[in-house]
Order: sequence, then C-alpha cells, then structure tokens
Amino acid sequence: MIEGTPPDTPSTDVQSLWLACVDKLAQEIPEQQFNTWIRPLSASVSTDASKVVVSVANRFKLDWIRAQYASRIALLLEAIQGAPVTLELALAPREGPSRTSPAPRTVQDQVLAELPDLAPAEITSPRAPKSRLNPALTFSTLVEGSANRMARAAAMHVAGSLGQLYNPLFIYGGVGLGKTHLMHAIGNHLLSDHPQAKVLYIHAEQFVSDVVKAYQRKTFDEFKAQYHSLDLLLIDDVQFLANKERTQEEFFNAFEALLAKKSHIVLTSDTYPKGLPDIHERLVSRFDSGLTVAIEPPELEMRVAILINKAAVENAVMPEEVAFFVAKNVRSNVRELEGALRKILAYSRFNQKEISIQLARDALKDLLSIQNRQISVENIQKTVADYYKIKVADMYSKKRPASIARPRQIAMFIAKELTQKSLPEIGELFGGRDHTTVLHAVRKIGAERQQNTELNQQLHVLEQTLKG
Repeated sequence: MIEGTPPDTPSTDVQSLWLACVDKLAQEIPEQQFNTWIRPLSASVSTDASKVVVSVANRFKLDWIRAQYASRIALLLEAIQGAPVTLELALAPREGPSRTSPAPRTVQDQVLAELPDLAPAEITSPRAPKSRLNPALTFSTLVEGSANRMARAAAMHVAGSLGQLYNPLFIYGGVGLGKTHLMHAIGNHLLSDHPQAKVLYIHAEQFVSDVVKAYQRKTFDEFKAQYHSLDLLLIDDVQFLANKERTQEEFFNAFEALLAKKSHIVLTSDTYPKGLPDIHERLVSRFDSGLTVAIEPPELEMRVAILINKAAVENAVMPEEVAFFVAKNVRSNVRELEGALRKILAYSRFNQKEISIQLARDALKDLLSIQNRQISVENIQKTVADYYKIKVADMYSKKRPASIARPRQIAMFIAKELTQKSLPEIGELFGGRDHTTVLHAVRKIGAERQQNTELNQQLHVLEQTLKG
C-alpha cells in the first residue's frame, strides 16, 4: 500500500505502525481522497517507533496534507502505538531531470508534478483541468446554522440524487455567505460517489468568455459538446449574464439540453430569480421552476463557530470569548470573518502574544474604527427613510400608519443587527420608545425575513448600502 519506502526502513514490526495508520485512514476518508492524498505517501519509522517521518512528493501536497490530515494522522499513530509519537512531514528527495522518468499515473499527479513548488493558493484544485472544483470546499467543512440550513439540506439532496428533485437549484444571497462553498460541496460529493461524472464549476463571466471565443473561432460544435454533455453544471453569479443577449441565448440552449438529459443545474445569484435585471423572462422562468433557497448572513452563534473552526484549521486556538467579541463586531459575511481571523492570527504570531480580546481589538482597530464611524442609528434612520420615501422625522414621531410604522420597525431591526446599541438605547433614539417596542419590531421583522422574499431583498439592499 505504501510506495517508495526508503531502503533503511526499520523492521516490519515497527513499520507496521505506519501501515496500521494508513489502514485506519482508508476506512475514514472517501476513496477518491484517500487515493489522491494518502496512498502515494511513504514513511520511515524510528527503531523505537517514537518518530514517523512522512515523505511527500511536492510542496503543494505537503502543505495540503499538513492542513487537512496531519493532526488526524498524529492522533492515529499515538492511539495505535499507545505512546507519544512525533510526526514530521518532509519533501521526498527529488530525482534529477530525466527524460525517461515514467509519466505520473493520473492527470492530477501530472499537474502537480509539473508545478511542484506552487503554494495552495495558486492551485485551487487537483481536479481543476476537468471540473474546476476546490476539494477543500465540502459539506463537512461548511459550518451549519439557521442562516444556511435549508440551502445546505437542498444542496445535499441534489448531490445525492442528481437530476431528480430541485432541478435547477437556485441559491441566492449576499457576497461571502457560502453560496460558492455549497456549489463546490455538491460537485465534490458527486465526484466522490461517481468519479466518472462530468462536472463543471464556472463563474458566469467564464461562460460569457467561452461564448465569445466560440464566436471568434467558429467552434460552436466544441462549445456545445462541452456544455451539453455535462452531468452537473455549477454556475456562479448568473446576474453577470444581464444584457448579454447572445450569451443568454446559448445559456438557454445549454439549460434545455441538460434538463432534457436529466442532468442537474445549480445556480447562484445575489438576488432571487424575479429580481434579476435584464435577464430574459424565459430564463428567469426556468430559474424559478426548480427550488429557490436563500442564504442569510450568519447569526451570532454561527459566526462564533466559524471563527473557532477556521482557527483550528490554522492550528490556532481561538478562545470562545475572543470569538464572541469578533463575531459581534464582524456581522456581514463569512468572508469578512475570515479576513478578521487572518489579521488576528498574523498579529498574534508577529508579536508572539496569545490571542485575547485586547489583541483582537488591536489587530482589528482599523476595521472597528471604520465600522463605528460609518454605521450609526442616525445613519440607519436616514438610509431607511430615504429608501421608503418618508421623512427622517417620522422615525421619531408617534405616527402609526403602516407606511411609516413599517419602515420604522425595519430601521429598529437593522439598528439591532448592525450596531452595538442595547434595546433601551435604540428605543431612546426612536423618539423615546420603550425597549419592548424595539424588541417586538426586531422579532417581527426577523421572523418575516425568513418567509418574505421581497422583504429579505429590501433588507439585503439596505444592509449593503449601510456597509458601503
């Protein structure tokens, strides 16, 4: 099972420690992942089995295995040995250039062999030439919460029963909320079960580019052969197809061809189908014919879980109180949370200090300063009043007609979401209202947002406007 074991490897009894570890991993990891990342590894074990050095073919694989599998390998080795075991990852000795070297066994190996020193960020996926999927984006690495639960459940259903219900699956929401992660998770899950499936993930702009190239080179037969033969098409940000007449025509043709052969289509957008501007009505009706689900901004508990999990992936410990501090101040999306986490980890390592609330405050001082300066209750009141075409003074008044009361409740809800103000403080800024009035508005608008697509879209626009 283990290839390329060095000639001075210790006795079979000692080496069996590594073999037993590999056998355990084979039972835990999907076969395709095991064959790609674990099977090619070789290892040398010290005579007393206290140290295992695992040799990895190139820098990209080494970084990937360190991030994804090293901690689990170390735990298994200690569990099998019943004593502490030191795990080291090392680059395998490089053979001199030779024209007679055997070709890599797979396309993935060939790509990696040709680019041995690239960092992980420079290659998004070992499957890139075929599917353009990022293997790190799976269902297991997606933190679940009420904000994405329905979308995640629908995505898992699609991944497990391709071409049946929920076709197409249309996922919409703001930037950085996990739409792209879900698409990659669907593709990765399908390929783990059916490695021969034809899967393609692309951004809508790439589809536009492919249409343009097909026109320029007169290669529409090849274009159709590529897109119409897929088992799963994952297309991100379909709003970029707006105002592109010919591209929309070709996308409609591909859409119809895939549905006819019971292939599956998953799409994402920043808005729900009927809210897409300058997209042909017949395309919109196709988008709306399957299942449309929203991903909301993550709630506090979900943001805390995301920070703790992503810190663990970076081999760092994020204390819960620090995670709560960051989560309360970075509310908009997962991408901004990740950016805040990177700043904190870099600040901690550079200054050689443990992660604490004060360290997080220092690391994020620019972000916190901008946020506190830009988003105030007064700014929220003005923005909401302008949006619903009422007077700012109506926010403080005792008037109760629906045309005024409704925007006022929405402004209270956003104030609770985007500022650090307490309920009594918000009530005071809305004309001296009681905190129970604010609480009622927050609960009412929050509940309606989950059910009312139009309200959710309005809130999304207002929040993005306030965040700049």
